[in-house]
Amino acid sequence: MKKIYHLSSCDTCRLILKELQPLNDIEIQDIKKEAISDSQLEEMKNLSGSYEALFSKRARLFRQQGLHEKKLTEPEYKKLILEHYTFLKRPVIIVNDQIFIGNSKKVILAAKTTIHS
Repeated sequence: MKKIYHLSSCDTCRLILKELQPLNDIEIQDIKKEAISDSQLEEMKNLSGSYEALFSKRARLFRQQGLHEKKLTEPEYKKLILEHYTFLKRPVIIVNDQIFIGNSKKVILAAKTTIHS
């Protein structure tokens, strides 16, 4: 399976999608328009090792809700990601059994190499 979870209103995600072109045979899901399902999140967690690895601590709601002052558990990370799309670190790129999370240059280069190999 090849899939990219992104946010179409995010400039960084748009730039990354452009950089990863061509995206033949890759399903692209805008997480604002089509919410992440429990099973999709579970698959991401199995590939990444934890919900925390998928969680964006840079999301505005993270600070607004005072979550930065708490020690969150794995079930809490899962619940928050499913409740609001901004808590998913973006983009999440899955290529077969590999997962690439976030927008660092190193992660995007690795994803691009895997997609086009």
